[in-house]
Amino acid sequence: MGMMIHSLLRRLTASAWPGMWICLLLGLPLVSAAEGGNMSFTITSAAFEEGGLIPSRYTCNGEDISPPLSWRGVPDGTASLVLIVDDPDAPDPAAPRMTWVHWLVYNLPPDSDGLPEAVSEAGLPEGARLGINDFKRTRYGGPCPPIGQHRYFFKLYALDTLLPDLGAVHKPALLQAMDGHVLAETQLLGRYP
Repeated sequence: MGMMIHSLLRRLTASAWPGMWICLLLGLPLVSAAEGGNMSFTITSAAFEEGGLIPSRYTCNGEDISPPLSWRGVPDGTASLVLIVDDPDAPDPAAPRMTWVHWLVYNLPPDSDGLPEAVSEAGLPEGARLGINDFKRTRYGGPCPPIGQHRYFFKLYALDTLLPDLGAVHKPALLQAMDGHVLAETQLLGRYP
């Protein structure tokens, strides 16, 4: 009976927070992804915390470079990753009228674990491609809100396919190409100013 409970708790820790707390309370070991568990699909940045302020160096008021990004827990069966950075509060958070797209990166390799700070097109992993943002360019365009504090979502999608070369693609066409192929998604929220 004890082994059966231990086995059940090991499975819970691989996929759910409640299982982790049960194991901690009972003093049982947690299961790591290396032991066969499923690691949570997450995206983070060393530059700012979830829901935190994005430092000005990554905005139009600073160097306008991309922040460092890291991810983990890419699901099994992932053939490529897509990164979309956008702001749903444009132009004014009190009366938003559009979602402003800051960056589109697709066909990131599934074995990649992030992007360095100030990554250029040449610095992207082999095979990765860039789309056109609302600044009408392919490179990262940092936060540049005309009024109020805006939210910026760094959305990462795991796809079961490698997308074809979509050329000078904009967000709607990229989302259409992704349709039916998303295995999992995660996001990181930053705010500015």
